[in-house]
Amino acid sequence: MKMLMKSLACSFGVALASGAAQAEFGETLKTVQDRGVLNCPGHPGSYLGFAEVDDKGNWKGIDIELCRAVATAVLGGPEKTKIVPISWAQRWPSLQSGDIDVVIKASGGTLSRDTELGFQFSNSYYLGTTKIMAHKELELSGVKDADGGTICIPAGASQERQVSSYADRIDISLETVAIENTEELESAYYSGRCDLYAQWGPVLAISRSVSKNPDAHVILPDVLAVEPEVMIVRQGDEQWLDIINWTLSVMLFAEQEGINSKNVDAMRDNPPSVEVGKMLGVTAGMGKPLGLSDDWAYNVIKKVGNYSEIFSRSLGKESPYKMDRGLTALWNQGGVLYPFVID
Repeated sequence: MKMLMKSLACSFGVALASGAAQAEFGETLKTVQDRGVLNCPGHPGSYLGFAEVDDKGNWKGIDIELCRAVATAVLGGPEKTKIVPISWAQRWPSLQSGDIDVVIKASGGTLSRDTELGFQFSNSYYLGTTKIMAHKELELSGVKDADGGTICIPAGASQERQVSSYADRIDISLETVAIENTEELESAYYSGRCDLYAQWGPVLAISRSVSKNPDAHVILPDVLAVEPEVMIVRQGDEQWLDIINWTLSVMLFAEQEGINSKNVDAMRDNPPSVEVGKMLGVTAGMGKPLGLSDDWAYNVIKKVGNYSEIFSRSLGKESPYKMDRGLTALWNQGGVLYPFVID
């Protein structure tokens, strides 16, 4: 095997808040409605397909779309979303302090985030794996061949722990280069500072596809972890978690039932089922239990779209990345996503 490229490792220290701030039932909804805007996290830079910002300050991506859907549910429109660029490590203290109202930032639910930081999680909105990319010229057949090499990792994200655990498991040593900013992290890898680049699978695939020379890089077969991405809120405010979960669920239910932003008015005028009629506010009951109006779900579908629509704009055929849904498809299309039952 050719000699691995050498580089010095650098790591940025990451401090997480140690206290677990509790919310009270209904507190978050009241705060958001009084403020008139929903505060959601972005990234310092772009996380392609999930949270991207252009040179005019316009945000897009599936995480952004979900934030806008929640804002529409509780405030009536997607424009009532404020994206706050924060680092991976800042997610937790920002949520605990109330500076942001929900974490929708390609984040997984973990034991420590639940029991130590005091958070609770929605159903998964995306299922992805952690993978590793390598320079093709190294001729690696797997991560085990990279013993003694350098690996670029997003600082403050779960990939740091996953890489460490995987290296221990296969008994190799890797020198880590942990960088917070995604653009700087990718620049370090593509410039040859690192032999390997560990990242969440969808982001890694997008990064390779938009690189100057995709054929010069290979995604190794190793799967370090499978992580369901969730929306994260503070413990104690069950009403807010319900709103988050039901916002996702109605977008999935609408897709399941063939309802989208273009035909939702016709569906509301002539609902094909009792469940659809209730979801779209034709009959009462969808709003009051959540502290919302009965037409909140109709507004979400009309103004933001169903899940298929936001996926297509962010990651799928309408995006530059043309990604397949894979496991993130609905349960009846070979995937693992499903809506709750509207009764």
